[in-house]
Amino acid sequence: MLRTALRTRSFVRPLSTNADKFVRIVDVSPRDGLQNEKAMVSTETKLELIDRLTDAGLKTIEVTSFVSPKWVPQMGDAKELYPQVLKKYSGNGVTYPVLTPNLKGLQGALESAKQAGKPLEEVAIFGAASEGFSMKNTNRTIDQGFEAFQQVVDEARKHNTRVRAYLSTVIACPYDGFMDPKRVAELAKRYLDMGCYEVSLGDTIGVGTPSHVEALLEQVFKHIPTEKVAYHAHDTYGQGVANILKAVEMGVRVVDSCVGGLGGCPYAKGATGNVSTEDVVYALHGMGYETGIDMDKLSSIGEWISKELNRANGSRAGKAHFTKMDKPKL
Repeated sequence: MLRTALRTRSFVRPLSTNADKFVRIVDVSPRDGLQNEKAMVSTETKLELIDRLTDAGLKTIEVTSFVSPKWVPQMGDAKELYPQVLKKYSGNGVTYPVLTPNLKGLQGALESAKQAGKPLEEVAIFGAASEGFSMKNTNRTIDQGFEAFQQVVDEARKHNTRVRAYLSTVIACPYDGFMDPKRVAELAKRYLDMGCYEVSLGDTIGVGTPSHVEALLEQVFKHIPTEKVAYHAHDTYGQGVANILKAVEMGVRVVDSCVGGLGGCPYAKGATGNVSTEDVVYALHGMGYETGIDMDKLSSIGEWISKELNRANGSRAGKAHFTKMDKPKL
């Protein structure tokens, strides 16, 4: 226990500058939060969600996914939605990336950007740290996935489009069990070596604890600069906020979340959703970090979208904050 405590303290970064205090929140609600909803969500509702998140101060909002509607029906309106987003918001200082897991997806995103007359600033690719999850989710081995991702990165470079990487199941896989942090670190480095600017480490089934996060990041930071790492937590066991705070304590300054705790992995037993943006922002603000996000507006969004989807609001901080607000807007 003593060795663990001493090791943890060695990774704590003091809040000495404004840069140290700022944590960028990547809200993935319109994509990761909605993609597994069984009832179809209208394009208009998705656009309003993006509009509200923008107004609340989010600087990065992942808006959709260019995948086959056969596999992800909820994202079937990507070619209709994305040009509208780019036309309305391009150049406002906020980034609106999309998921493009293969070359065909990237081509669809590029066509949408061309239709809008705007540049395609950023896309994301999505792989797994376990062979079992990779085969189940994409029908590809890890190495086959990297071959496809390299095509995306190479083509994106021709258009000056940045590529972010998601590496899922970094703590554990529902098929292969717990992951070896050293193996995860090696895979994360492969993404940067192929040309991705950042890798987001995802606890996809939400089983991790702060000690798991610590062990993982100790290995990752041996291969990758801290500023190239983001953390993506799910909240299946209620550890999402604690895990994010551990990652931030160790130097990570980019974290992913979903307003209202939307989403969740369909392969995780008992899964709830992603860690809620409201819970993360409330915790970070309480610890002296800055996000640039208006908590009043954020809480209203969580209540609104939960009602739109006819589901319970998954954010405890969001619900509590909302009840204290004067005549909150929905």
